[in-house]
Amino acid sequence: MGKIQLTKVRKSFGEVDVIPGIDLTIEDGEFVVFVGPSGCGKSTLLRLIAGLEDTTSGVIDIDGKDATNLPPAKRGLAMVFQSYALYPHMTVRKNIAFPLKMAGMDQAEQDKRVARAASVLNLSSYLDRRPGQLSGGQRQRVAIGRAIVREPAAFLFDEPLSNLDAALRVGMRQEISELHQTLKTTMVYVTHDQVEAMTMADKIVVLNAGRIEQVGSPLTLYHEPRNKFVAGFIGSPRMNFIDGAEAAKHGAHTIGIRPEHITVGDGPWEGVVGLSEHLGSDSFIKVEVPGLGTLNVRGPGELGVHHGDRVKLAPAGKIHRFDAEGLAI
Repeated sequence: MGKIQLTKVRKSFGEVDVIPGIDLTIEDGEFVVFVGPSGCGKSTLLRLIAGLEDTTSGVIDIDGKDATNLPPAKRGLAMVFQSYALYPHMTVRKNIAFPLKMAGMDQAEQDKRVARAASVLNLSSYLDRRPGQLSGGQRQRVAIGRAIVREPAAFLFDEPLSNLDAALRVGMRQEISELHQTLKTTMVYVTHDQVEAMTMADKIVVLNAGRIEQVGSPLTLYHEPRNKFVAGFIGSPRMNFIDGAEAAKHGAHTIGIRPEHITVGDGPWEGVVGLSEHLGSDSFIKVEVPGLGTLNVRGPGELGVHHGDRVKLAPAGKIHRFDAEGLAI
């Protein structure tokens, strides 16, 4: 079981509230992603759950038991950090087995758990190598293997892919998602990359200045953002925001239109193409429209417009409306 319940959890450093007070439920077996800009409190929140930071107030329950004041080793959780933190002089086998050895587990059970983790992570043929003989992705899998063998109630990941190049990040995203499907264990994952959040999560927690802006499935956050912050953070390229008379026509202070919901060719808006990116399956262009600003537009790969072209645009899809406080209406 790996249910985690946070009730009015607050963290302060001196007089500064980093986490002003959060209520959150992570169900057993869920893959939950904390996402938000740098400094939003997502890593601090993860460290509070892990016990690596003391809570200023509030309660953290793990499997129905108050774990607020328990040391990390007593919480039944396993954490995977941004840095691999592997012992360079030890083999992969010994690195994975290290927490079991420290716990005094008998050798037969250690060997059994290491073999099982290595099989799940496709590391069986690398067990006798040392970290220096592995790629970055393989090292990260060893770090995950070291967490798996502990058979925790939940895994906590703190930006584990940020040291990898783009291709490896995509591959490791898939591997971690498949690992979750295999183990069915609760996973809490921190990232600043909203694409990672969208592709991996059962549930996303969007944080801003230590507060939860919205909790929901990736598609719920994409299609039904609660406010301008969530609407602008979730989705790439970013949602377009338009104020003034154009928004007033729709009974709003601000309207938001996703790039794929703007068509090129005809319409009420006219502007000049600036940046033009043609990626094969998709084209991304930025169009400077007088009175509206720069609009992000996503079109088909064969979209035949380039820098300097004058184009007409039209909204063709859902228009999100926001009031003066930035709340969805």
